[in-house]
Amino acid sequence: MGLAPHRDVDLGDLRTVANLVTLVRTVGAVVTGVVAVVEARLDLLAVAYGVYWIGDMLDGLVARRRGEETRFGAVLDIVSDRACTSVLCVGVIGHLPETAVALVPFFLSFMVLDTMLSLAFLAWPLASPNDFAAVDPMVYRWNWSPPAKAVNTSAVVLLALVGLPWLSLSLVLAVAAVKVWSGRRVLRLLAPAGEGCG
Repeated sequence: MGLAPHRDVDLGDLRTVANLVTLVRTVGAVVTGVVAVVEARLDLLAVAYGVYWIGDMLDGLVARRRGEETRFGAVLDIVSDRACTSVLCVGVIGHLPETAVALVPFFLSFMVLDTMLSLAFLAWPLASPNDFAAVDPMVYRWNWSPPAKAVNTSAVVLLALVGLPWLSLSLVLAVAAVKVWSGRRVLRLLAPAGEGCG
């Protein structure tokens, strides 16, 4: 018999409208993105990004309006964002190689630094990273407030797409620095009393 799951962890209802929206927008964005790559159509990539970004805002709105914010939904949203970004970011680089100078560092930062930081909420009794202000208001403000979310992803990609890859890269590096600083701050909160985070 394996180790039993921790019964104190409440994942919340898995069968919610918000989670359905997350799944639909993820499948829609990924499938459209793959077709765009196969057919070499930048216009379809733009449509796929629209499905991803609008769907990402919509699932959060639905979750809040319907009282469906759950830990399972938050993790599903985080993982789904990475599924969309994996296809779409690589698709843009394939179509517009000059964007690689910004989008490769963005991809690494988003997939590694941002993922680890976004999952940190699981160490506390929070429904999602959107509640992280209860733990550390400054980390929340710089990572999950609406302006921070816009800068962390959308602004970086849009700057690269409109022909400003070096400005986009500057923003990527600034965001990565914030992620590293935030990660160290969170690790200090998690460290037992008297221990540092290295």
